[in-house]
Formats: sequence, structure tokens, C-alpha cells
Amino acid sequence: MEPKEKFNLITRNLQEIITEEELKYLLKKEKEISVYWGTMPTGSISVAYFFPMLKIADFLKAGLKVKILIADLHAALNGVPWELLEKRTEYYKRAIVLILKKIGVDIKKLEFIKGSNIQLKGKYFEDVLRLSMMSGVRNCKKAASEVVKITDNPRLGNLIYPLMQALDEEYLKVHIQYAGLDQRKIMVYARENLPKIGYKPRVELMSPMIRGLVGEKMSSSIEATKIDLLDNENNIKKKVNGAECIEGDVNNGIMSLLRYFIMILKEDKKSSFVVERPEKFGETIKYINYEEIERDFKSKKLHPLDLKNAVAKELNILLKAFREDKELLDLHKKAY
Repeated sequence: MEPKEKFNLITRNLQEIITEEELKYLLKKEKEISVYWGTMPTGSISVAYFFPMLKIADFLKAGLKVKILIADLHAALNGVPWELLEKRTEYYKRAIVLILKKIGVDIKKLEFIKGSNIQLKGKYFEDVLRLSMMSGVRNCKKAASEVVKITDNPRLGNLIYPLMQALDEEYLKVHIQYAGLDQRKIMVYARENLPKIGYKPRVELMSPMIRGLVGEKMSSSIEATKIDLLDNENNIKKKVNGAECIEGDVNNGIMSLLRYFIMILKEDKKSSFVVERPEKFGETIKYINYEEIERDFKSKKLHPLDLKNAVAKELNILLKAFREDKELLDLHKKAY
């Protein structure tokens, strides 16, 4: 694959890149480029995980070495009981592998790393202390504000969080960090502060934040905004039918699911998204890309109820394999 083709695949559907020039340089000069994405084993995994996993799939297709950090210590700093960390780590690994298999990508160049395996080493802790002497409380609060639960009197662990995420780039030995746009302040903190202790800044890739079914943000901690991987058919239908979706207005969670998840899967697999309608309301429609759906929805040729029914059906077909995976169900029961 040529560098330009790799660049287009790596950057599709991203919100921001810091910086494009550095990424292009890597693609020309490095034989093997490595990227990491981190996740805290906190709440039960939702379909929102398909968004970053589709991006992980792009990285793997582009030939990148992908490291997934299961950030168990970060989860502890965000309030997860210590005795549940290992159980949730195992559940997360199983769920992520199943998602990537569902997407249909080769995972030979994928590696899982548990955060505590690198973060409890002496040199890492020494660097945390070095960074702590260069970082004011106000800067740490600012960096962590969109990721960690920050109160008026934050716990010390909340303020350590961005220091550790910055150091993860160095200790995972990667060229790139990938995350959602809510991580931007931590990524900027890393670029500004790692050079102060002798480490190079990394390329930072960010995906847009995805709207929830209700409200601005899809969140694992707000039940109404998310669809769990293990939700049953009735729950999925109920949540999708209860989603905000004003006729003609594409700024909603249903359209986000289509744009950044369902239609990417459909286009990659060269299949159609089917909206079935009673004959009196029009014939069944097949869409081959998101732009066609958005056009018909904006012009009110496609009714929200018909769209919701089609989305619920797609999700139920997709998630059936997760509900039937005995290992995943057992790990989930132990973790939660």
C-alpha cells in the first residue's frame, strides 16, 4: 500500500490530527509504525466501542502495529474497585476481540497490554514524579477535565491521570496515540511536556465525539444514551425508538450511528442498508452510502420512525453474536 493510500485510510473520519506533516513523514520514513489506543475497564461495553474499533481496523488494514492499552490503573483512579480490575480487564479483551472479528479484520498485528504491567515499574514511577514537579494543579485539572470526574476538591489520583497517559506513549514505544476528541487536552499536555523530560512528542489522532441516543454525548455511565453489547432485542428496540430524532434534522444519535458505524461497515462489506416501509408509506429503500440517507432524511422523504426501525433491526442482527457468546457472558457476570 502506497503512503498516500495509507494516509487516507488512517485519517478517514478523524476530527483532528496533530500533525498531518508528522504523520506523512512517519509513513515515508518508518518501516513499521505503531499506534496505541487506551481504554479504561469501567462500565459495561456498548456499541460505542464499534466507533474506535472501526478506526483500529483501518490502522490494521494500513499495516500499522496496534497496541490496545487496557488501562486498569487509570480505571482505579477513576473509581473502579481494585478487586474488580482483573475481571473487567478480561471482559474488555474478549469483547474487543469479538468486535474486531465482527468487523472482519486480521488481528495478527494487534497486541493487548495491561496498564499495570508497565506502570508499576520503577522508571515509570520516577518519570511520573519528574512530570509532577513540572505540572501545576490547575494544568492537570484542565488536562483531565473531560476524561476524569473532576470535583471542586479533586482526588490526587485524578490529577495524576494525565501524567500517566502522557507517559504511556513513551513506555508503549509507539509513534502515534489515537483517541476521541475528549482526550485532546491530555494529548496536548503530552506533546508539551514529554520533551521536557527527554522524550519525543507523538502524532495525535482524534475521532469526533459521537452523540448519544439522548443528549449530546454517548456515555457508558448514562443508560439512556447507550446500547450495551449484551442488550436483548426488546431493549434495543425500546432504546432506539426512544432516541431523539427530529424529522429533517440530522443532528442526532441515530444519524451518528449510521454515519460513523453502520454505514462504514456496510460500505466496507459492499452491502446495503435496507429501510422497510409499509406500501402505503412508500416502498422499501436500499442505501449504499450515508450521504444518500442524509439527503432523504433532510428532505423528509425518510421518516424518523422508519429509520429507527431499520437501525434497530441492523443492531439486533449485529449484536446477536455477542448475546450468544458464553465466554463473554460469563466474564461479564464476574466483572459486574
